[in-house]
Amino acid sequence: MTTTTESRPIRVLCVDDHAFLVAGLRARLDIEPGMEFVGHRETADDLVAHVRRTKADVVLMDIEMPGADVFEAIHDLRHRCPDVRAILLSAHVRDQYLDSAFSSGAWGYLTKGDSPDEVIDGIRRVALGESVVSPDVMARRRPEGSRLAKLTAREKQILRMIANGMSRTEIAERLCRSPMTIDNHRKSILKKLGLHDRVELVRYAIAEGLGEL
Repeated sequence: MTTTTESRPIRVLCVDDHAFLVAGLRARLDIEPGMEFVGHRETADDLVAHVRRTKADVVLMDIEMPGADVFEAIHDLRHRCPDVRAILLSAHVRDQYLDSAFSSGAWGYLTKGDSPDEVIDGIRRVALGESVVSPDVMARRRPEGSRLAKLTAREKQILRMIANGMSRTEIAERLCRSPMTIDNHRKSILKKLGLHDRVELVRYAIAEGLGEL
């Protein structure tokens, strides 16, 4: 378990490819009692090695970065360095990100809209063994998981195709299924997501970033 004392500050490693944001975090951490900025990486590549080199207690990570998949890196970190705690700091609150964050073993999910005081408080709480989420995440997260988590793998695949502008006929041809089968899948997706028509479905999928996949 991570512990800190007056002589042992919370050591924070920042993994984010936005230089301006990192500079602001570093400036704040440099004047924050009981905290120490120990490094910056622009990707999650070789995360475990950098954590061990810097002896970080908390890793503050963006989600959308080049290089290694952030959620896989957190999962690896959780198993190989169980005393180190990762917090996601993202500009987006999406169902797919929330599902991946908590299944990967992240200790927190904050947003870039949170104030510096909220981020600092989140770091301190995570270092003490608490899980933290921003108010925006709390409002979105459901005890049973996200709406997206209710979909089957096939339904998620079809939803991505819809988000990328494919018609029912194109999807049917791609998946070697009949258009009627695709219609049935679409109806199931709408019901599980609590949506009413294709327009709402497309808006949801785009908001979730599924058209980017």
